[in-house]
Amino acid sequence: MKPSVKIIASLVLTALLAACTEHKPVAPVKPVPVVKPQVQNKSHYFSPIRPLGQRAVEDVLKIYGPYTIRKLNNYFTRAKVSFPPREITLVALKHEMKMELWARDNKEFRHIHTYPIRAASGLSGPKLRRGDKQVPEGVYRIDSLNPNSNYHLSMKLNYPNEFDLYHAELEGRHRPGSDIFIHGKAVSIGCLAMGDETIEELFTLVAQVGTENVKVVIAPHDPRIYPLKADISQLPSWTPELYGAISREINALPAPVQARQTLRAQTIVR
Repeated sequence: MKPSVKIIASLVLTALLAACTEHKPVAPVKPVPVVKPQVQNKSHYFSPIRPLGQRAVEDVLKIYGPYTIRKLNNYFTRAKVSFPPREITLVALKHEMKMELWARDNKEFRHIHTYPIRAASGLSGPKLRRGDKQVPEGVYRIDSLNPNSNYHLSMKLNYPNEFDLYHAELEGRHRPGSDIFIHGKAVSIGCLAMGDETIEELFTLVAQVGTENVKVVIAPHDPRIYPLKADISQLPSWTPELYGAISREINALPAPVQARQTLRAQTIVR
C-alpha cells in the first residue's frame, strides 16, 4: 500500500473511532409522579369547561373526578365496600371537630374514612335563629350541590327541616335561619368548613351516589363515647327529643376504631 493511501485510511479510521466514543446512550426517562390537578393548569384538558360562576356539577366532575375517585376507591377498597355505594351517611361531631364517612352497598354500613372539620362556628346546642352563627344539630339531607360556591364547592343542607320548623313555629321564631352548607375553605359562620381537598372528595362522592341517598347527622359530640344530655336550663325543652333522635342514628352504626379506643381508655380511667 502506498504511503499516501495509508495516511488517508488512518485518518478515516481515527474519525470513525472518535465518532463512536462521542455517541452516548440515552438516559432512561423517569416516570412523572401523579399529582392533584390544578384548575388553572389543567382546565384545557377538558372541553368544554364553563368559567367559574357558570359551572355545572358535570364540570366539577371533569376537573376533580379522576383524582378524587382514585382516592375514594382506595378508601372503599380498604373498607370492603363497592364504589360507588348505594347510600352514605356523614356523621359530623362538633366537639371532636371531625366528620365520619359511612357507606353501604348490599350489606351493613361500614366506616370508610374520617375527615377533620376545619372550622365550625358556635357552641354545643341546636341552631335557633338567623345570625346566631350556630352549626345546626339534627338529622338532615342534602338539598343540592353548588359548583360555583364562594367557598370552593359546597353542598346545601335541608336546614331548617320539618323538626326545626315545627319547634320554631311553636316558639314564635319566624326566622330560624337558612343556607347551611358543607363547604370548602376553613372559615365558618354556621356551616361546616371541610377544606378544599375534602370537599372535592365529598362533592364527587355525593354526585356519584345521588343526593337522595345521603344522610347527614350533626351531633354536639360523639354519643358513643358519652351520652348526649341536654341542660334544659340553657337549651330548649325539646332538645332531649332532638338528642334522642341523633343518638339513635349514630348508635345504629358500628363504632369506628378511634371511638372504641377512646371509650376503653375512659373506662380504664374511671
